[in-house]
Amino acid sequence: MSVGTCIFPTMPEIQGIQLGTACAGIKQTVRDDLLVIALDEGGVCAGVFTRNAFCAAPIQVAKANLAHNPRWLLVNSGNANAGTGQQGLQDALATCAQLAAWVAGKPEQVLPFSTGVIGQPLPVAKLTDALPAAVANLATDHWQQAALAIMTTDTFAKGVTQTLNLDGQVIHFNGIAKGAGMIQPDMATLLAFIATDARISQGLLQQCLTEAVQQSFNRITVDGDTSTNDAVMVMASGCSSAPEITAGSKALELFSEALLSVCKQLAEWVVRDGEGATKLIRIGVEGALTDKEAVQVGKTVAHSPLVKTAFFASDPNWGRILAAVGRAGVENLVLEAVQIFLDDVCIVSNGGRAEDYTEEAGQRVMDRAEITVTIQLGRGTACQEVLTCDLSYDYVKINAEYRT
Repeated sequence: MSVGTCIFPTMPEIQGIQLGTACAGIKQTVRDDLLVIALDEGGVCAGVFTRNAFCAAPIQVAKANLAHNPRWLLVNSGNANAGTGQQGLQDALATCAQLAAWVAGKPEQVLPFSTGVIGQPLPVAKLTDALPAAVANLATDHWQQAALAIMTTDTFAKGVTQTLNLDGQVIHFNGIAKGAGMIQPDMATLLAFIATDARISQGLLQQCLTEAVQQSFNRITVDGDTSTNDAVMVMASGCSSAPEITAGSKALELFSEALLSVCKQLAEWVVRDGEGATKLIRIGVEGALTDKEAVQVGKTVAHSPLVKTAFFASDPNWGRILAAVGRAGVENLVLEAVQIFLDDVCIVSNGGRAEDYTEEAGQRVMDRAEITVTIQLGRGTACQEVLTCDLSYDYVKINAEYRT
């Protein structure tokens, strides 16, 4: 189940970056569940990782190896290798060493990533036995295969492609992501891998990614849970003929905007594919004192089970939204200054139900598959948007049966 039509785009090749998949049979044998991404010598890599205290073993290794000019990413689905202690770290390091042996590289140049069930030992033998096939499968046009290989409870492969014209030369961006549940980021969310052929330093690439994540992956939530395995990675091969992107340049500004656009599109696909989701909800908070306050209000509404179930039922129970705003922790909130809208229908004004609001008008909006909630706080000029989805019977069913 997903909100809207989800068609994987035709993606151009990104010179200097190859992708290969194979079936390791970690949790299922129907499709590939192992992905290797290879970055040519001279390329650079940036990453943002979960801040969950029970950070998964592969994330710990990837964070450490990011400083060693990584050339390969190794991704498996079906097992998170999280909550696995010292053995999990040893297993993650062992898979890096095995891939390095197959590609004649160094283990510290491999970044491992895992997604799936938490608390179960990584089946290292299955993974390493499939590595030769994944390496042999490396090609520049395997983006859809890669997106399929990293899925868990996702219902469709998520991909985005975009171009940027600099001085008559084209820079390409391709991005894939997985994620449908355990989505409430504290840095990024899920797993996302973005590639570009831009020429840019690692430091600038890291700066652009960190800023982009804050305005995209950090503005979505499905269920309020931050994963142990979240990571967003960007690889830049430097193979474009466009000029090198430098600090303080107009090109850097344009590159940052393009990367943010890719991140926002991928983040929205994740919410559209939220486990059991039937509706996409945009929560815009305006007139806040700070961006932090705006996000705080938006996420309080987005995380409310009562609000989310009302959207699932198409029930214009506007009091649930009002109550969530009221408990968001905004100090000295002037209730009479607050206005709340469902699309263009004002539901709250002057401290209570808007005078011209009708149940019929609210119902027309709630019957839609995509809805915008606008909350005007009347306190300042800051504004932010949070994306979420409804909470359905299927979300409970999917997660109740996740390990069966």
